[in-house]
Amino acid sequence: MNIKKITLITGIAIYAAFTGCSEPGTKASEKATVKDSTKTGEEESEIKATSSEYPPIDTAVYNRKMKQLANGDTTGKWPVKNQPYPLPGAILPFKRVVTYYGNLYSKKMGALGEYAPKEMLRMLYAEVAKWEKIDPSTPVQPALHYIAVVAAGDPGKDGKYRNRMPDKQIDSVFTIAAMKKDMIVFLDIQVALSTIKEELPRLEKYLKRPNVHLGIDPEFSMKGGILPGRKIGTYDASEINWVSGYLAKLVKDNNLPPKIFVVHRFTGKMVTNSKNIKLRPEVQMVMHMDGWGEPELKQGTHRYFIYNEPVQFSGFKIFYKNDLKKAPNRLMTPAELMKLKPQPSYIQYQ
Repeated sequence: MNIKKITLITGIAIYAAFTGCSEPGTKASEKATVKDSTKTGEEESEIKATSSEYPPIDTAVYNRKMKQLANGDTTGKWPVKNQPYPLPGAILPFKRVVTYYGNLYSKKMGALGEYAPKEMLRMLYAEVAKWEKIDPSTPVQPALHYIAVVAAGDPGKDGKYRNRMPDKQIDSVFTIAAMKKDMIVFLDIQVALSTIKEELPRLEKYLKRPNVHLGIDPEFSMKGGILPGRKIGTYDASEINWVSGYLAKLVKDNNLPPKIFVVHRFTGKMVTNSKNIKLRPEVQMVMHMDGWGEPELKQGTHRYFIYNEPVQFSGFKIFYKNDLKKAPNRLMTPAELMKLKPQPSYIQYQ
């Protein structure tokens, strides 16, 4: 596989410091560090788990946790009104997801792939401990967030400017996840000149597992033939609704617990008509603040594109390197993120 580097563009206007969620510079020589293996009995039992094994949702606890996430907001935006209660087995808002992001072919796209598996997991669980300490009332759900379809700088055989990770590579992520008990996995899609309707079904066999969830990246959803890296891409609510409908059908057909569905965002045009995004009992929507920069800039992006356009749950990304590029040259802390309105339910480290 030859995944060439593409140059990411920056954001717009006062958000020009942002370059989005990834730095797709990968080489075939950057091999996966973990080989595929047969599933253990524990993995098999995890894969076969269904929503019928979970108790019904305690709506009083759900309402209390959603109010807690709203963090004293008095505008009426948060918590989101008229949202459906999730099916049994829902992770949010009962837990907070803390995850490492990346691709095993690249050391430049995030901690997942930059470090050897055991070291990467040690670092991830150090972050988990910080969140457990700052908010002991909310258990932490550790996760790995793997880019399974990567926007590329070359067209490939079909001219779609994206590379699909081979199954053995994706299987390696599950091998790593199995090193820890009850870890979940997100598969992320950067469609480039392809479409989400073309890319999502290829991952269905993985999404049928109860511990597998989904992320999509509007930054690399290109329209009108524009190449990835030349402009920030976009998804409309209608496309997001198609994805959530697809996930909802998988959940119902396979008697699964709800899927978490993460949508990356750091500009207004990355997600259009957000008020039209449908909420479903089978899917938990996370609008994820995906921009990098100094704390003040990140807080501004969160305020404009997450707080002001409520969907259901919120996420926040910390860049270990890019967030240090400008003064005050430091990462935001869990204590600072807990002051946000709403408090993030999904924390991603890259």
